[in-house]
Amino acid sequence: MSSAATRIGAESGGRGQLNIADLSVPDLLQKGTPMTKISEKKKKKLSVLLDADQGQIVYESSKSGIIPIETIKEIRSGADARYYRVQFAMDEACEDRWLTLIYIIDGKYKTLHLLADTRDVFKLWDTTLRKLHSIRVGLMGGMGNTQMRDTVWEKQFWKGADVTGDKALDFEEIRSMCVRLNVNASVQELQTWFKLADTKASGRLDYESFQRFTKLLKRRPDIDIVYERMKAASGDKVDFAAFEKFMKEWQKSRLSSEDLQKIFRDFSTDGIMSEDDLKNLLFSEHNSPFSERGFPIHQDMTQPLSEYYMSSSHNTYLVGHQLVGVSTIEGYIRALLHGCRTVELDIYDDDDGPTVYHGKTLTSKVPVKDICEAINKYAFMSSPYPVVISAEVHCSVAQQDMIVEIMNKTFGDKLIKAPVEGRPKVTVLPSPEDLKGKILLKAKNLYIAAQLEAIQAQRSVDEAKALTSSSTSSSDSEPGMRGEINQLKTKWRKMRGKGEKKPKPKMSMHLASLLVYTVGVRCHGIDHMEDYSPEHIFSLSENKAKRLMDADMARLVKYTQNHVVRIYPKGTRVDSTNYEPHLYWAAGAQVVAINWQTFDLGYIINQAMFLRNGGAGFVLKPPALRPGGEELLGKRTKHYFDITVISAQQLPRPRDENGHEIIESSAADPFVEVSLHIPDWSHAPFLPAKDEAQTAYSPSTEATKTDPASARTVSLRTKVIKNNGFNPMWQEELCLPFDCVGDMKELIFVEFAVRQKGKDDEDDKPLAMYCVPLGCLEQGFRHLPLHDEQMSQYLFSTLFVQIGIRDA
Repeated sequence: MSSAATRIGAESGGRGQLNIADLSVPDLLQKGTPMTKISEKKKKKLSVLLDADQGQIVYESSKSGIIPIETIKEIRSGADARYYRVQFAMDEACEDRWLTLIYIIDGKYKTLHLLADTRDVFKLWDTTLRKLHSIRVGLMGGMGNTQMRDTVWEKQFWKGADVTGDKALDFEEIRSMCVRLNVNASVQELQTWFKLADTKASGRLDYESFQRFTKLLKRRPDIDIVYERMKAASGDKVDFAAFEKFMKEWQKSRLSSEDLQKIFRDFSTDGIMSEDDLKNLLFSEHNSPFSERGFPIHQDMTQPLSEYYMSSSHNTYLVGHQLVGVSTIEGYIRALLHGCRTVELDIYDDDDGPTVYHGKTLTSKVPVKDICEAINKYAFMSSPYPVVISAEVHCSVAQQDMIVEIMNKTFGDKLIKAPVEGRPKVTVLPSPEDLKGKILLKAKNLYIAAQLEAIQAQRSVDEAKALTSSSTSSSDSEPGMRGEINQLKTKWRKMRGKGEKKPKPKMSMHLASLLVYTVGVRCHGIDHMEDYSPEHIFSLSENKAKRLMDADMARLVKYTQNHVVRIYPKGTRVDSTNYEPHLYWAAGAQVVAINWQTFDLGYIINQAMFLRNGGAGFVLKPPALRPGGEELLGKRTKHYFDITVISAQQLPRPRDENGHEIIESSAADPFVEVSLHIPDWSHAPFLPAKDEAQTAYSPSTEATKTDPASARTVSLRTKVIKNNGFNPMWQEELCLPFDCVGDMKELIFVEFAVRQKGKDDEDDKPLAMYCVPLGCLEQGFRHLPLHDEQMSQYLFSTLFVQIGIRDA
């Protein structure tokens, strides 16, 4: 199995219980092995070691030299890393000793290329690192695996606290560890716990004593309160009857009694559930806050393409700034491995053949051939469903033919194609199931575009004729009407008078043969839907799409029931920021393209959306936006989102640009902000007149030259908890009002952001966050797994909440 496939397998829902024995690392790797670090500029011999307990790779470096294993997004070795070996002009003999790590530090993708001295050392590194990475990624895929999580935590902080390396911790080492953990406890409290753990009264904690200390440190009085409520409701013991009542009434579980019996047997002893059993249950996958977490692909995949949202990327080749960024195959690999189903190419002529880069900018170039090879390799590793290559072709006919030749050779039978002549008319689009394992090219068909323009021009002529005829029979036309008629007359005369023929479109017929179900055309408005065939796709900038939505949202929804529409970010935002995609999903647009190189709210919402349906990259649109959903669209409802923010566990420290924790003597001052991001689907938001909590409301905004379009936002904040980032408790009830159209709660997104109160009342960027579609958020008591801004889950950080939704 390739490295990418291994990675995706580790991240998928069906991980099962992780194996603690796999945490062991050979002594050779713990001590360090000589390896050659390779970059474009130089080759450097250095020692590299693998610290399993701390969960990091360490090597000599003037900057950082530390890579936390959980920041690694992909491990490539051998032939999988050939792209870099060739790029750095290294001999082919190096290939079976080559290791490339793709990782994120401070929001930036980085690479480390290592060459082992021998094949045996390479094998040891490759096998061990993949094993440890799989464990860490497994723990980052939601909740559950409590025993493994505790073991990893204990090993990591034991190793970090044992400064002297003598395998025992004195009180000062324990106190320093607690500072690092943001623990809010007095010296006296820590000394009390230390003495309770030190059963031998030696003044030092061995590993077993350290485990006792951490149990005292990580006690959960908030869960004890829940447990006591369960007992009180059932007569002083939590048997199955009490458990079933808890699951159905408080957790709103839809499971049958038989299924609940199975869960109860796993989380109880002799028919009684203890406090620890309840804690394990609340941390388990059975209590996931995301209703689709771990589910396989389960939606109906046999409907026409127009009835699905497709995970889509914009300027996929860029990994940085739109004016001066680097173009590379990495953007395609990254997007495809995360379930993206439409990728973008801007193709231009080049002496060495068709090349991709951002036109009229200083971005670097990458050959179409290299990109196609990457797409071919990674297209179906995370999803079996079709990939659409959205291409803007600025090439000569000769290089267009070269594009076709490259794609035919690289993709083979995966590529959808059909002769232009004699092609049967498309009456309905195929389904994702029909196109499983296929690659489609979407580009503008200049011949069809010219036909549509001719139809539009003729319609303008006919309208001008009708108005001219009307004006001659009516001498009392109003001045405004006369002006409009005169403008149309002028346009008509130009059309009639200009006899010269327009130049024929310069398009390769071979290229046209690849445009079958995804034919790019220009949007001439949607007043005459009959002009467009099902396979016609037009692309709209975010601003033009917003104008269409404002003019007639219902008409745009109707159009997207049978036609695919692509939305893309306006090009003037050179910093590659994103709009909020659910603005356009709510209008039925299927291909809402995101800059995957920018980790902002738009990116986060897109990732949260496409975690659904097993990460297939296709999500069935809500019934209200599909054919026959007109009645649902007229249904507007009002609701309250009730959230009790109870506590947080082990909030992460802020990190510097090298990924190192910023450890100060003072602990964090955290608060939680809960926000609902709501599509602009009604003229007036639901904001109760008497809003005692003073909900913060932000209306939707249009895109400007510097800022993206945004949706409506309703948000509330908790109070600040001083000096505690380890186990802060709020126990604070929040209530956020929202309106919904057509019961489309899956298009409202809930964002939980844990923030640090900054100096001068300024709030820093989130310490941690969680985002989920409201329609996929389970109710009741839930631990929310917290993520960084790149949507990578923290291993040990959670937010404990109670969730409810009620009608207004």
